[in-house]
Amino acid sequence: MRKIVVIDGQGGKMGAALTSQLKATGLDAEIIAIGTNSAATAAMLKAGADAGATGENPVVVNCADADIITGPMGIITANALYGEITPKMAAAVSASPAQKLLIPVNRCSVTVVGVEDLPLGDYVKLATQRAREFFEDKQN
Repeated sequence: MRKIVVIDGQGGKMGAALTSQLKATGLDAEIIAIGTNSAATAAMLKAGADAGATGENPVVVNCADADIITGPMGIITANALYGEITPKMAAAVSASPAQKLLIPVNRCSVTVVGVEDLPLGDYVKLATQRAREFFEDKQN
């Protein structure tokens, strides 16, 4: 079965929205929610994730064999999300062979130049659409 890893921190709002939308698409994939804290993990589990875990080691372990990794752009930047992303977490996401579908968030000293400033819901829809397209392209 395919594996989508959703990583989020803080209160898990973005991760919960991603999880909910991904589940609604009916993709044949297991959705693993990994929070940088227990509140984020709980929010993603409540949104329908198939499994969840919290902390650095779950990020490292699950990124190794994920097909898709999604979450805020900060998950590839050490010390982002106000310090919740450890250097080891950022390295695991960055080094993973998985397709990364990252949502731009212009905070924590990272700005993506040239990216339109959209509401979170629009970015979640785009990420979900790209996940579906990624799996469809793999079948062809």
